[in-house]
Amino acid sequence: MTLYCIDYIGNLIDVNNFTKKELNYLPEIIQDNESILAFTSGLMGGNTWLITLTDRRVIFLDKGMIYGLKQEAIPLNRVNAVSGSTGIILGKIVITDGAKDREITNVWKKTVKIFTNKCQEAIDAINHPQPQSAPPAEEDPYIKLEKLTSLKEKGILSDDEFEKEKKKILG
Repeated sequence: MTLYCIDYIGNLIDVNNFTKKELNYLPEIIQDNESILAFTSGLMGGNTWLITLTDRRVIFLDKGMIYGLKQEAIPLNRVNAVSGSTGIILGKIVITDGAKDREITNVWKKTVKIFTNKCQEAIDAINHPQPQSAPPAEEDPYIKLEKLTSLKEKGILSDDEFEKEKKKILG
């Protein structure tokens, strides 16, 4: 029986043949409040690796047959470039962190573009955070009183309404 799962970017993965062992370790590797954005798998250094993109880092996991778990991570603020290329069926992703190029080959073609785009979006979000919108500045009470007086003079507000609103403004 073949076991399939849907990855975080909507693609079908045959976890029996590729990264089932690595997927089992992923929950132990993810930190508190860290969100998985995408993952894929491919060959790097002759071994099959699970490559996981989170909102903080890119994680590389390889659970060898004999050896233990190999884990590498690159914080997103250290990733300089992400690129991808595709062939007929498979593709390649290259992640550069300034010190090293990590070339992942034999990546499913349909995951290459989506993974590299999501990675670039996450890098942009880390390196160029959106400014927090400031709460609206409270209007000067004197300006509010002038507007209130103008409404009263135009006959829009009665004397009672004017006095109630004036008390609200002055506290």
